[in-house]
Amino acid sequence: MQKEVASEPITNSEFLNLLNAARNKDSDATLQLLELYKPDILRLGRFIHLPKEDVSSEIIVEFLELIYREKK
Repeated sequence: MQKEVASEPITNSEFLNLLNAARNKDSDATLQLLELYKPDILRLGRFIHLPKEDVSSEIIVEFLELIYREKK
């Protein structure tokens, strides 16, 4: 069985800074957020009965839409 490597936890303020930067179209911040959630994306993908690549792509697209959604 493959061990999952836990990523370093980040503080709430660090997360909010990344999120705000990503919403301001900072590609590095967006990539950091994706890397932060990559283990969760891969784990969730195991429960959806589609090809692995398709599942990951769909989850990532939804995640990006959530990040870039306008505040109401």
